[in-house]
Amino acid sequence: MTSDLLFVYGTLMRSYAHPMARLLSANADFLGQASCRGRLYKVKHYPGLVLSNEAADVVFGELYRLRAVDDLLREFDMYEACGEGFPEPTQYVRQMLPVTLTDGNERGAWTYI
Repeated sequence: MTSDLLFVYGTLMRSYAHPMARLLSANADFLGQASCRGRLYKVKHYPGLVLSNEAADVVFGELYRLRAVDDLLREFDMYEACGEGFPEPTQYVRQMLPVTLTDGNERGAWTYI
């Protein structure tokens, strides 16, 4: 399954001054606040998402439509150290999951878990 949507919940969000957050903002359309089922854990100084089936476990973030999907996903895979050339197991994996926008619409989007 492919998608041009990316759900972010940490250093890639608009509120961060990180260069990769700026790259995302400059090359994608912000679609709004969104959420997914899961829990966030602190991994050193950054968050990590672990998926959950529990209704009470909700992670809030932002949903973007990527303009140059393959190029941007390759960049973000490198940033998350899970792209080509990284030995497995990697700390993060890019996976498609359902996310819910604030209006209740559900979309399939890439995210890093």
